[in-house]
Amino acid sequence: MNKKISVIIPARNEAESLKVILPEIARIKNIFEIIVVDDASEDNTAAICADNNVKIVSHVYHKGNGASIKSGARKATGEYLVFMDADGQHEPKNITALLNELDNGYDMVIGARERDSHASLPRYIANLIYNKFASYMSGHEIMDLTSGFRAVKSTYFKKFLYLLPNGFSYPTTITMAFFRSGFSIKYIPIDCPPRIGSSHIRLIKDGIKFFLIIFRLTSLYSPLKIFAPISLMLFITGIGYYGYTYIYAERFTNMSILFLLTSVIIFMIGLLAEQITFLIYSESQKQDD
Repeated sequence: MNKKISVIIPARNEAESLKVILPEIARIKNIFEIIVVDDASEDNTAAICADNNVKIVSHVYHKGNGASIKSGARKATGEYLVFMDADGQHEPKNITALLNELDNGYDMVIGARERDSHASLPRYIANLIYNKFASYMSGHEIMDLTSGFRAVKSTYFKKFLYLLPNGFSYPTTITMAFFRSGFSIKYIPIDCPPRIGSSHIRLIKDGIKFFLIIFRLTSLYSPLKIFAPISLMLFITGIGYYGYTYIYAERFTNMSILFLLTSVIIFMIGLLAEQITFLIYSESQKQDD
């Protein structure tokens, strides 16, 4: 491997785990730079980074995981970027396996968590639903939609920075953007040990946010895949209701008209959204060329 590699680690109050993982990463061959993005931590994260001689990007206030990813990517100079969490769940020993697949021709390689690696059953079930939905939307098998452990070619990743949200849903956005643009993605199964310290994810608050990921997927990838089935269902309902009222009441009811008009409106909204997404990715491709 003759590429410059930048490892980017978003961190918020993760000093204890950084003590463990930073020396391990530094021992990996071909790592050009390690960048820790300190998202307004209140512990001694900055001191730990200084002790390990790594680059640090500091936020003056808490901006979010996605914002930290963008800050780190802007500062990175490597041809390959590796993103991993600072909580100790992503083991540095797996970095080489991700990078090897980039050398084999893939544009992004993602560490997919095994069943036992999820923190709880509800999170596993939620992630499974996201994976199935995203697989339907993209037409590709997605093993772990929300995994933050990934290696990617820098030039491809940076062209989508403007799409990335500031919160925890950045992995979802970048994965679907890559599929939408025709880039190649590979998943590698990994085991994740228990995190060091307490999680920053709140089940109810972030559960609602992750539920909204589904709607974000719709707008990012292929809106018509959602709007068309809903439109068809309403159209069939309208025709069926018309048939029922015509046979038994010999009339065409307002409810039938409502169903049919709604189906047409929803289909047109989906078609318009589809054209908007096409223009977004077309413009992104022009900038890349």
